[in-house]
Amino acid sequence: QVQLVESGGGLVQAGGSLRLSCAASGSIFSINRLGWYRQTPGKQRELVAAITNGGNTNYADSVKGRFTISRDNAKKTVYLQMNSLEPEDTAVYYCNLHIPIRGGYDYWGQGTQVTVSS
Repeated sequence: QVQLVESGGGLVQAGGSLRLSCAASGSIFSINRLGWYRQTPGKQRELVAAITNGGNTNYADSVKGRFTISRDNAKKTVYLQMNSLEPEDTAVYYCNLHIPIRGGYDYWGQGTQVTVSS
């Protein structure tokens, strides 16, 4: 059974930084994509950033140049460094593990709150 445990959320002032971490446990297929999504009340969950096991990354336009995703395959951990945070970044951030086989399936973390005050 795969589990994802996030940490690092909190309250920060606009312009500040936070680093989110997500540690995966259990047996994970070697070909995968780790990502961060976020969601605010009344809105759909949206992709923030993702990184494949080969290191390819993609970002939402709204965070390009401010956020950086990275992963440590040995530790089965993905990170999201968030700089120059804006109040619009306030959301619950979810870690995602996507396995692109058998039609693709996903695992999700429990979510961590990020609040940016103006």
